[in-house]
Amino acid sequence: MDHPNPKPEITEEVQDKGVLEHRSFARIGFLGNPSDVYFGRTISFTIGNFWAWAKLEPSDHLLIKPHPFHDLVQFHSLDNLVYRLENDGYYGGVRLLMAICKVFRNYCKDHGIQLHDRNFTLSYDTNIPRQTGLSGSSAIVSAALSCLLDFYNVRQSIRIEVRPNLILNAEKELGIVAGLQDRVAQVYGGGLVHMDFSKEHMDKLGYGIYTIMDINLLPPLHLIYAENPSDSGKVGELIITTLLLILFPLRRRWLDGDEFIISSMAEIAKLAEEGRTALLKKDYSKLKELMNRNFDLRRSIFGDECLGAMNIEMVEVARKVGAAAKFTGSGGAVVVFCPDGPSQVKLLEEECRKSGFILEPVQLVPTRLSSCDLKTLSDSKP
Repeated sequence: MDHPNPKPEITEEVQDKGVLEHRSFARIGFLGNPSDVYFGRTISFTIGNFWAWAKLEPSDHLLIKPHPFHDLVQFHSLDNLVYRLENDGYYGGVRLLMAICKVFRNYCKDHGIQLHDRNFTLSYDTNIPRQTGLSGSSAIVSAALSCLLDFYNVRQSIRIEVRPNLILNAEKELGIVAGLQDRVAQVYGGGLVHMDFSKEHMDKLGYGIYTIMDINLLPPLHLIYAENPSDSGKVGELIITTLLLILFPLRRRWLDGDEFIISSMAEIAKLAEEGRTALLKKDYSKLKELMNRNFDLRRSIFGDECLGAMNIEMVEVARKVGAAAKFTGSGGAVVVFCPDGPSQVKLLEEECRKSGFILEPVQLVPTRLSSCDLKTLSDSKP
């Protein structure tokens, strides 16, 4: 498909002027989510279908540049303003860029990392569909952090394992409630990553144990999503309602020792371990079973009202043709595995067409870590 905001090429002229550009890709939580916020385990990867892009260029003053569409402040009319707010909410990407600048600067100050005093202009773009559970916000922050690391030449001073925490902390500044999983996948820049968030590791290190796996272990996968979700105008209301009525009480129950929540999250985390074994053995029949079980467990924990009718329909459309399906994140898009191959994909295409969903192949990307990044993995100290 055509992407609305393709990434400009980095020319020699741009490089000579000290302009930095970085991409961060959309993320698929493959197995184990949402156990990452419950000391669990997950397997995730980023995809080449969609990405966010950040650009940093030296300037006399420090400027966070609004996006011409996502940070719109000029409208055709009052009705147009209200329409935009009802469909896209109040928040664009400028707040994300400002937050990561603050978190980055404070982290460097607290850890004795010297920064030069030159200024810059920071801007962003993205083609990650809104409200699809593909980690669009954290992709913007991740891309911006990469620009800051290179502009201040401190990439070697901030370990890879720590960077997802910086991204998450920037989002926490804005009241975004999430776990480390998405940020880890995006910091590692591609590839398949197994993540162990066991309490022992988190308490000792402040982050999990992250293991890069061969991306080619994955079978062909597909993505289902709705380009224009019918409930998009209520996104802010839905997020607030979900947090207040579902997520916070759920975590409270977990902290209070609720056996159902604890055992369910433990089983979800176990799916990631079983999935790693299945991938290494290329046991795709087992993989299908694990993907379906992951969704079923999430559904039993959160309930249909929280998951949403359209999200459930996307999963059921895939299962109707015998494919495995689960959310890529918290809802909005579904990752699908068709074990019977092209003939099954063809049936799925027809079912998606009838339901008004978009179906496209998942584009896998290998890890994009640089040699400088990899060197920071050698030190095992927290």
